[in-house]
Amino acid sequence: MQSEIARGRNVVVVGTQWGDEGKGKVVDWMTPHAQGVVRFQGGHNAGHTLVIKGVKTALQLIPSGIMRDGVACYIGNGVVLDPTHLLGEIERLERAGVEVRSRLYISESCPLILPFHVAVDKAREALRENSGSGKIGTTGKGIGPAYEDKVARRALRVQDLKHPERFAKKLKELLELHNFALCGYLKCGELEFQPIFDQAMKMAEQIKPMMADVGYMLHKAHQAGQNILFEGAQGTLLDIDHGTYPYVTSSNCVAGNAAAGAGVGPQMLHYMLGITKAYTTRVGSGPFPTELEWEKEGTVGYHLSTVGQEKGTVTGRARRCGWLDAAALKRSIIINGITGLCMTKLDVLDGLAEVQMCVGYELNGQHIDILPLDADEIIACKPVYETFPGWTETTAGITEWDKLPLNARRYLERVQQVAGTPIAMVSTGPDREHTIVLKHPFQA
Repeated sequence: MQSEIARGRNVVVVGTQWGDEGKGKVVDWMTPHAQGVVRFQGGHNAGHTLVIKGVKTALQLIPSGIMRDGVACYIGNGVVLDPTHLLGEIERLERAGVEVRSRLYISESCPLILPFHVAVDKAREALRENSGSGKIGTTGKGIGPAYEDKVARRALRVQDLKHPERFAKKLKELLELHNFALCGYLKCGELEFQPIFDQAMKMAEQIKPMMADVGYMLHKAHQAGQNILFEGAQGTLLDIDHGTYPYVTSSNCVAGNAAAGAGVGPQMLHYMLGITKAYTTRVGSGPFPTELEWEKEGTVGYHLSTVGQEKGTVTGRARRCGWLDAAALKRSIIINGITGLCMTKLDVLDGLAEVQMCVGYELNGQHIDILPLDADEIIACKPVYETFPGWTETTAGITEWDKLPLNARRYLERVQQVAGTPIAMVSTGPDREHTIVLKHPFQA
């Protein structure tokens, strides 16, 4: 009888709120246990901030595993790729002494973000604002329009960079379409073909060596016994299907999309780690049931905003802040099939006299214990809170569960009960070492 092949173990990391949960730090912390890290959706509208020995590094497109020597990093087909931003990010990392090009693999099937996508994205947001219909809150980086071209089956993809004549033909057709919208509907100037084409061909020479059949590479790595870490961007409540539509991003942020967005089968997804901030934040527009007054000095919301340094990694916009919404968390756990939670930024709650957690809502005279699917209904929800005594002791930098303040442990234990899912890890600070491990995802 042949011995069974020793296959690798794979972990999917996803955000369970509206993004900004601290996924980058967690991915970086787990990377020593993986031989590869994969981004499977979104674009450079995502921002992952890592703090390593006190030095802060912000990544937007390249997987967080790049900060660990010798780890292969993959950009899967589910990502929309801006080649200008990609090369700029690579150059910034190289100036910091990080080797990138020899271990970054880019799927040939990634749709490209080109200048007209950015122009359309910004013009649409301006039109929404001027018309009074309200901005969606996009980052203005062309992500949505690029996904639209993908779904409409007209996108230029990374593989087209290998074929100048094919690229030129498709670019002319696509540019004509977007110029029509820019001039006729959005009242902006049109973009010229030649500068876009010339710049793309120049960048193609740098990108070609990194092009790869990512799905097949991941399959072979898994068969060879390597562990793979799938890194999600944004958060579940921003998912195009399952989030607070229409105030959502343009891709599927949930764990199930790790398979489709990386080009592997779902049987390769073994452990779903849900990253959850100990409170809740949201950037941009959209419903937010537990939002507090966070701009007024002396309020709890102001404490969360300032102590948590809540500004968007990509946009620099202030994040709206509120109590932990466990009813929304429950929705995310169901959608993602979460195996275990990682609670982040617990230390931000230090020093508060009391801590609250939303465990459900009152909606039209009825109690519900899970976030509704309709944005208008979410706006109408009145949170039902449980109140917990706070703690004066610091949790910052603690690495053992038993050393946490008793009230902090009781709060986290109640989160587990309401969410119905165990806490596997607790982050007690921004540095990769500030972590309590209860059950290691790669060893569970």
